[in-house]
Amino acid sequence: MSTLGAREIYKRYISPLPASEQLRLLVMLAQGLASETAAGKEPSRSIMELHALGKEIWVGTDAQKYVDKLRDEWDIARP
Repeated sequence: MSTLGAREIYKRYISPLPASEQLRLLVMLAQGLASETAAGKEPSRSIMELHALGKEIWVGTDAQKYVDKLRDEWDIARP
């Protein structure tokens, strides 16, 4: 099952609605966001927070030699 993005949801389901229904949805979204903020829920995390995490592990490692080593290990592991 594939998930729809916000743009596709809007295009398929929201834009065909009359303006009054779109406004109702907007109010519902705003109230939901306001209650989450008031409840002190953590905001969503960004994948970008992981950028360069653990980079020190690879200092001094030659990328091509590493890949060659992995490929050799795979060849040995194959029956």
